Amino acid sequence: MLYDEARIHIQAGDGGDGCVAFRREKYVPFGGPAGGDGGRGGDVVLYVDAHLNTLYRFSKQRRFRAAGGSHGRGKNQHGASGSTTRIPVPPGTVVYDDQTGDLLGDLTAAKAELVVAEGGRGGRGNARFASSTDQAPRVAEHGEPGEELWLRLELKLLADVGIVGLPNAGKSTLLAAVTAARPKIADYPFTTLQPNLGVVVLDDQTEFVLADIPGLIEGASEGKGLGHEFLRHIERTRVLIHLVDGLSADPLADLEVINRELATFGRGLAEKPQIVAVNKIDMPEVRRRWRGIETTLKRAGHSPLAVSALAREGARELLYRAAQLLAEMPEAAAAQQVPVFRLGEDEDAYSVEREADGWRVRGVRVERLATMTVWNLEESVRRLLRGLERLGITDALEEAGVEPGDTVRIGERELVWEE
Repeated sequence: MLYDEARIHIQAGDGGDGCVAFRREKYVPFGGPAGGDGGRGGDVVLYVDAHLNTLYRFSKQRRFRAAGGSHGRGKNQHGASGSTTRIPVPPGTVVYDDQTGDLLGDLTAAKAELVVAEGGRGGRGNARFASSTDQAPRVAEHGEPGEELWLRLELKLLADVGIVGLPNAGKSTLLAAVTAARPKIADYPFTTLQPNLGVVVLDDQTEFVLADIPGLIEGASEGKGLGHEFLRHIERTRVLIHLVDGLSADPLADLEVINRELATFGRGLAEKPQIVAVNKIDMPEVRRRWRGIETTLKRAGHSPLAVSALAREGARELLYRAAQLLAEMPEAAAAQQVPVFRLGEDEDAYSVEREADGWRVRGVRVERLATMTVWNLEESVRRLLRGLERLGITDALEEAGVEPGDTVRIGERELVWEE
């Protein structure tokens, strides 16, 4: 079974907490704040491993978490940063945010990497808050939580040439004849239930990757048969070999069925260069019909080749034509690395909403401020309240009608409103 889709949960490491501490040196009167900062949480990174060709490992493990940062300590000792969790994926993996559907990255190049969740920054220790007016602050911060989300991974096979055609046209037989791949071959439709890859070596300078794309029938682009599941694997191929069954009552109609499905699916599949090959020319019936089939296909604008996947007749000519088309085509453009998460989001933006039993304040900066507040330190709580005033949230709550005794929720924290 080809594992070409997966859904995984990732969580970056939380930042370490800052420390409240003071120097205690014999000849230093009044000492001073000496609490160190917490370490930064580890990131979660996806990277390309050329030795992988499926997403099978994610059927066994679906959750990944990076290490958190260490807490700060006295004597201005900062906590160590958490280690990064690196997750290998096969080349051709496309990464989406499972909740929003946003494209986060397309990992095709060798050694490509994508940071999909960033670790939280470490909380500051009290040494960071010392000033000329507050030389002994008793304030520190909790570490910032690491980013957490569900990802959807989708694998699109990386092949130079793809073989398409109706079931039983001989696609798997051709692949087995010209490569070391050993797909399942039988005389009934839908023998192949997953794409297969093989490497074609024509000479010392000419080789390419060939893929057998299964399950295409009329209606494949709408989910019929197996084609809707595998059409996306054609997206990365640069040339198509369209294999037609020479025993078919109407080879041109078969050809047009598949081409309509490629056009309906979109994403540039119908624009890919095609080589039309009529298979099973080794059979007497097909050989007798060949001139008529060739004439019909040429009138429709095609230049067909006669091949026998079983006897390998005409196979080298077909493959050299595919290699020539590949050589004439420009190099595939490198996949664009898409920025992760929502750049341009206004961190200072917030909203105030009335709930059944209180109020809810939402916003990136205000929720981060509440999460990093150390609630058992009075100065830390006062710092939070000053931050709410500076952001305009206090005034917004009053204008919305907050009353003394009302509960105000910010993230996972709850406060009680007082005059």
